[in-house]
Amino acid sequence: MNEPFLSLPIAKGIPEKRARFLFRVRSEKSHPDDEQLAATQSHGVLSQKRYMEMTGNKVVAALAGTDNFNHVEQDDFVISLRTFEGGIERATESGCISPAYTVLAPLRGVEPGFFHYLLKSKVFISHLQTTVTGIRDGKSVKFENFANIVLPHPGLETQRRIADFLDRETARIDLLIEKKQRLVALLGDRYERHRENLLLVENQDSQKRSMRWLIRVGSGNFLSNEEMSAEQSSDRPVPVVGGNGTMAYTAKSNSKANTLVVGRVGALCGNVHFFEEPSWVTDNALIVRLTSKDILPRYAFELLKSAKLNDKANKSAQPLITGETVKKVRIELPEHEEQQRRIDRLNQLSRRFAKTTRSILISIDRLKEYRSALITAAVTGQIDVASHRSGATQRRLDALQEEMDA
Repeated sequence: MNEPFLSLPIAKGIPEKRARFLFRVRSEKSHPDDEQLAATQSHGVLSQKRYMEMTGNKVVAALAGTDNFNHVEQDDFVISLRTFEGGIERATESGCISPAYTVLAPLRGVEPGFFHYLLKSKVFISHLQTTVTGIRDGKSVKFENFANIVLPHPGLETQRRIADFLDRETARIDLLIEKKQRLVALLGDRYERHRENLLLVENQDSQKRSMRWLIRVGSGNFLSNEEMSAEQSSDRPVPVVGGNGTMAYTAKSNSKANTLVVGRVGALCGNVHFFEEPSWVTDNALIVRLTSKDILPRYAFELLKSAKLNDKANKSAQPLITGETVKKVRIELPEHEEQQRRIDRLNQLSRRFAKTTRSILISIDRLKEYRSALITAAVTGQIDVASHRSGATQRRLDALQEEMDA
């Protein structure tokens, strides 16, 4: 059955063509010297070796060999298993890729740089998603889903001009985003240093005490899915707490107010949470109850956060924190009045850090939105990049920054 045509919102006067007349499926088996490629949303299609070098992430090699893999040429495009989320990826080098992927070879009149932006644009992805019923349930995008989408197809020179424009302008935006992300990381490091300084006891004669004499540690309890809801309600108002914090809500509790919760298993074991209200702690976490009045609950929380319990986890197999790990933590304990003073200062510090970080993260989101909108406008002909003044993007970036500073 023929798929209906679906057209992107292309500006009037811009030439257009169905995708099937711009790309063909490359049905070519892998070559003997082909390197295995990885299709990624962040770096396009590249060799697994280079992807691991760039990101530090590991990928699975084909242990049974790549004889049945598909050959990919540089500047081909690949429909991957996640195309419905991130668009169609451009190959930056030749090699071979899993037969689960569809390789598209560009035909005459296709500038790869232009289609690199078009086939990953938000407007294209949203239109592609409408062509496949149940795509979010795991159905992959087929060539026929793509083939009848009507795409903008200006002349080659215009395509190159748009690609050059977007290379230049997105690089400026990406650089600004990267600077802001580094700033968030630096602020986080500075915040942690201030936290540590606030928790230091300056009295050199102060004796360290073991948490063993101040707390009782027990495991949480299993709770079935039927007893949990994703949303809080009057029937299920109690937070269900796992190693990573609140995960659901239920009708009953197994821990009292002012309980500390420590993640017990997994990569993020050792995470510490504090709940002022009763909660249900799952069997993936430890319940830490105070048995001594010498330490304030909130101060105990701050000290355990600073203990870096994850570094003390048993990592021979699955990372694991035990109650004994928590009890072995040694602390210096000032008087109640000093504990409360430090808690108050930590709260002030936390609020300032959260406010500043939130503002920067919002500005990053705005920059990403502007980047996406600029790409859509350029590839669909809504702006003429030839007459788009070089300072326009910078003025827009300055305006976004002024809005965030206001």
